[in-house]
Amino acid sequence: MSRFPRTGPDQEALVGGIAHWPISEEVRKFGFNISPDELAVIASNHRMSRLTLHGGVDGISNKIQVSLKKGIKENEIKTREAIYGTNKYTEKPSRSFWKFVWDALHDLTLIILMVCAIVSVVVGLFTEGFPKGMYDGIGIILSIFLVVIVTSVSDYRQSLQFIELDKEKEKIYVHVTRDGIRQKVLIFDVVVGDVVHLSIGDQVPADGLFVSGYALMIDESSLTGESEHVHISHHKPFLRSGTKVVDGSATMLVTAVGMNTEWGKLMSTLTLSHGGEDETPLQVKLNSVATLIGQIGLAFATLTFLVLLGRFFVEKYINGTEWSAKDASTIVNYFAIAVTIIVVAVPEGLPLAVTLSLAFAMKKLMDAQALVRHLSACETMGSASHICTDKTGTLTTNHMAVDKIWLCEVSKSLSSTSDTVKELHSAIPRNAISVLLQCIFENTSSEVVRGKDGKKTVLGSPTEIALLEFGLKLEDFGGDQYQKNEKVKVEPFNSEKKMMSVVISVHGGYRVFCKGASEIILGMCDKILDKEGNIIPMSQNQSKEILSIINEFASEALRTLCVAFRDLDAFDSREAIPTSRYTLIAVVGIKDPVRPGVKESVKTCMDAGIMVHMITGDNINTAKAIAKECGILTDDGIAIEGPVFRSKSPEELKELMPKIQVMARSSPLDKLMFVEVWKDMFNKVVAVTGDGTNDAPALNRADIGVAMGISGTEVAKESADVIVLDDNFSTIVHVVRWGRAVYVNIQKFVQFQLTVNIVALIINFFSACIIGSAPLTAVQLLWVNMIMDTLGALALATEPPHEELMESPPVKKDDNLITKTMWRNIIGQSLYQLVVLGVLVFCGKKIFNLTGTNADATLNTLIFNSFVFCQLFNEINSREMEKINVFEGIFRNWIFIGIITGTVIFQVIIIEFLGTFANTVPQSWKLWLVSIIIGSISMIIAVILKCVPDELLKLKPSIVLPKDYVPLPDGPDGV
Repeated sequence: MSRFPRTGPDQEALVGGIAHWPISEEVRKFGFNISPDELAVIASNHRMSRLTLHGGVDGISNKIQVSLKKGIKENEIKTREAIYGTNKYTEKPSRSFWKFVWDALHDLTLIILMVCAIVSVVVGLFTEGFPKGMYDGIGIILSIFLVVIVTSVSDYRQSLQFIELDKEKEKIYVHVTRDGIRQKVLIFDVVVGDVVHLSIGDQVPADGLFVSGYALMIDESSLTGESEHVHISHHKPFLRSGTKVVDGSATMLVTAVGMNTEWGKLMSTLTLSHGGEDETPLQVKLNSVATLIGQIGLAFATLTFLVLLGRFFVEKYINGTEWSAKDASTIVNYFAIAVTIIVVAVPEGLPLAVTLSLAFAMKKLMDAQALVRHLSACETMGSASHICTDKTGTLTTNHMAVDKIWLCEVSKSLSSTSDTVKELHSAIPRNAISVLLQCIFENTSSEVVRGKDGKKTVLGSPTEIALLEFGLKLEDFGGDQYQKNEKVKVEPFNSEKKMMSVVISVHGGYRVFCKGASEIILGMCDKILDKEGNIIPMSQNQSKEILSIINEFASEALRTLCVAFRDLDAFDSREAIPTSRYTLIAVVGIKDPVRPGVKESVKTCMDAGIMVHMITGDNINTAKAIAKECGILTDDGIAIEGPVFRSKSPEELKELMPKIQVMARSSPLDKLMFVEVWKDMFNKVVAVTGDGTNDAPALNRADIGVAMGISGTEVAKESADVIVLDDNFSTIVHVVRWGRAVYVNIQKFVQFQLTVNIVALIINFFSACIIGSAPLTAVQLLWVNMIMDTLGALALATEPPHEELMESPPVKKDDNLITKTMWRNIIGQSLYQLVVLGVLVFCGKKIFNLTGTNADATLNTLIFNSFVFCQLFNEINSREMEKINVFEGIFRNWIFIGIITGTVIFQVIIIEFLGTFANTVPQSWKLWLVSIIIGSISMIIAVILKCVPDELLKLKPSIVLPKDYVPLPDGPDGV
């Protein structure tokens, strides 16, 4: 909040009938002549009368000591933050570790167990005295404590990861002018007095006032809820934080930041905090599975308790023994076992495993330059069957340079060396060079700035940078020095018009410059510059020749654009800029090399059953050349133009879609339609990449929207699920790989947990029915539950992806989570464990010749130890559901190794040192060896199970083509 409390305006300080907040001595001391509250009110409340009273934007800039041309001085930043506040918002503190402990203690089954433990302690004290009577109850309490601590630590660490990822999401950069130099700063570093540059797709970083600009349209729906865009100009100059630029460009003067802005006030009412989000689709699916298993577990637990209680009553009746306090302790223990069976049966680790796996994947993807904004996007990306990608910056490096130019009927190849530019200058008439430079420097949304070292640098979009850098080189070799003229009207570039136009006042008249898509600009021209630089009519043959030049450039994978001009005697800024009778100046070919590794990444996608489509606004020949170089356009595929695609009927699209690999000259609506057809007509999971404001509809409609972190606008990023920080297609493949790893890791965990559930439920139930006691006590079952749920989730949900993941087709939406392969492994392992443990329960004493008073305790400890080692070895088996070599890459996952090692160490401590609390007795080395051998045999069982052919399981392939599917040949009309 502001450092100065809002006590209301000073009623004595009236100027023109309008009250003002008083200016404190601290504000005056630093030379400022307006209070923070006064500044905040002007922009947030749209107070035009107050603004006029202060002398408009110029008056405000004087009162806060800032030059609208040079911006603030770097050495003033700390002072301005001290007086007017920082551009940060107050947030609700993140949850502490003890809050997670408190939440974990609220688990109903744990509460019931705690009650059982307390009752057990009380009864034990009456029957067996102190301290022996307390051991059973304290053992349960210690186990509960361990479960709570491990669960809390896991949840707390996960919340810290979400906080870190949330902070990354909030890193937004804006362009400001400081000390006369335009530079890029974090949105949090913006201060009152900053002159901020806004363009299409930017987020307005703070409240402020419009200084200058063209056709600025703002989307204020995030603040007002109104979908209609607002036109901002000198007549309505108020800009508010959190809104988005949807058209035009401008500079603004920041007047309020952080909690003093309208957005800040809204944020304070919401009291938002970091971390967590809604459940993902996979979590929802697993919750239903967990509920079903829990219900089965409840039934088994109830039956087990009733059987144990029934046998107890029958034995009491047959033996005719009297009731004692010890009998109450026995019944309490029976109830504790039943409740613990429920704890083991309810697989709360399933949703936890999803969250852990996704959080782990999100952290790793951040290291790989991909910021996952929504948790569900990671798992959905693993099911993607189609990726619709941009060309520029995603498949290419986005480091553009002018490579070829056609000017005055001369075609020249250029290079980065100055000699080539010099040759071009000497070969072209001076007046043609002059009008070309004028077009380059006047008709641009970018800016040439001088750094602190005096060197010229260009800020703007890659295409603009390429043109301006070329213009600077040409200017250095004798071109007329660029003289700025008054701009009468500007129509910024957008993806619908595919051109940018500007009208300037020159020599008592007006001149219009336009540049944009080659075919569009060429269609607007009826004149060209000849070899002497004179304006001559364009003949039909010349038009065809220029079109062939454009196609020649495009076939060499160059992005082509045309520049043209037209002189006007008169022009009214309220008029539309003309779209005909232009003179063509030049055709420019801009080179944007394909990124290294893109071809391999595309092949990886295709091998994984993922179709890659390139959707671009470029010329179709350019698009085809780049697509072939990237491996996207194959011999069987086709390229189509947006208008042609748009004209197709649903029946035609149904046949055409499987073959479309490239769409050129596409509009945002073409991209949206392409996504909708795949989703609605073919029920596919579609990922879309985008960087512009107009890509937002397609990004929203796709199953996974992927925005570019470098070239992407804030509107695109806000609409996306994933932000690729390096704008690289290979990074998108990383996201797919990790998405698949998440899904497979969850399947591994489900397979592991269901095996434990089945064995624990059945062995305790049948033991209770047949021998009248459960071999696994409450404390032991709680330990097994922790191995199975929290530790098992950590171990299996953090397995990194391997290359084989990208050799199988994507999982379809309606595929079952538990596959027949998984059921084979679950049933096979469960049968083995049940047979072995059943033999130990009923024949163990005889097999190992156990006699004496300690025989039952020794046998039960052996059963418990063998059961735990079966789970440990089966956890290793679960690393691979189909591959025999389960040890591949195991040492790369230190979390898995650590958990297995830690579990073994703690198991030894439980058996050898905590027997009083865990109902165990120390084992001889022979019995330890027996337990380990029994557990390790499960690995041999796993190999045998994996050798069962898929045909015997009647597994269906994931992708089946229709019987009537026939590949289509290339068609006409741009197809």
